[in-house]
Amino acid sequence: MNRRSFFKWTGLGAVAALAGGFTARSAMAGNKYYSGPVSDHFDGKLFFNPGGEEPGGFFNLLRWKLNGKNIAWPDSFPSPFPQAVPETRVSGDRLVVTMVGHACMLMQVAGLNILTDPVWSERTSPVSFAGPKRVNPPGIRVGDLPPIDIVLVTHNHYDHLDLETLSVLQGRDKPRFVTPLGNDGIIRSRVPDARITVMDWGAREEMALGVSFHCEPCHHWSARGLGDRRMALWAAFVFETPAGKIYHIGDTGFHGGINYRAARQKHGGFRLANLPFGAYEPRWFMKAQHQNPDEAVEGMLLSNAAFVAGHHWGTFKLTDEGVEQPVEALHASLDSRGIGRERFQPMRPGQVFDVPAVAM
Repeated sequence: MNRRSFFKWTGLGAVAALAGGFTARSAMAGNKYYSGPVSDHFDGKLFFNPGGEEPGGFFNLLRWKLNGKNIAWPDSFPSPFPQAVPETRVSGDRLVVTMVGHACMLMQVAGLNILTDPVWSERTSPVSFAGPKRVNPPGIRVGDLPPIDIVLVTHNHYDHLDLETLSVLQGRDKPRFVTPLGNDGIIRSRVPDARITVMDWGAREEMALGVSFHCEPCHHWSARGLGDRRMALWAAFVFETPAGKIYHIGDTGFHGGINYRAARQKHGGFRLANLPFGAYEPRWFMKAQHQNPDEAVEGMLLSNAAFVAGHHWGTFKLTDEGVEQPVEALHASLDSRGIGRERFQPMRPGQVFDVPAVAM
């Protein structure tokens, strides 16, 4: 059985992008998404994490999937919160986060409605019949969304860049899409008339009066298939608003806290950080790409975030840990450090977090 057949037969084709494809040598001769000058994170062909670690290739993926340590999830993991019907707009010093699921959140601040990594599809996969399937419905029905002004796509993995959802949002609201280098071509393959702002690490773009987005480093990578690994950039973002600063990370490895320290040094601190804390086992395979709950708590402290909306757990099974283990580990980490649990919210679909105002 060849590798492509193996992935299709086992359903692992859906997680090939998560796992890193096969090897760095499988990359195509050129970069099909982006061409630009060499930088401290682009070698002229591929993007990379400075001083970082590449994800494992095919044989590490095989070792992981055959390790026998996977903890099964229930077919359904319903949220305790009903599907939300958000306010049309939020203004003044209010900052409201409503959880849709996984890494998709509705951020309402300074009169803007911002969606992060929107996925309404049933599966996060290149195919509709296999791959990680959601175990709870989206926390907001598409029809109940307020008008969406900005759609942020942090990188191109299928659990963050869902072309079907982006097409629906374009037809509904024609929002401004914001994404790192190289992802614009992927989006335009399905949404040719999309209005896209493409950003590199260190860039700043004004989104509205008094609201700017900063594109910042995170330790991750990218791929949509077997031959495009690291051809598009991944990034974290800082939203600078009249109601305070928001630090948003879609996916990241902890990377010794380097990027958290840099964000604090550059931006001073945050009213809110949106931090991933799930999909982290086994550590030997996932450490470079997904931080665990204890690392996420450390990231909150290093970045000087007053509150955290925790995401990337409990909707799509991507890794070995049980469905509720991330929250158990999160609470243990917070309790051991004497940090109030209310400061780090493990968001569930439909949950609305009206973030308290803080003096920064």
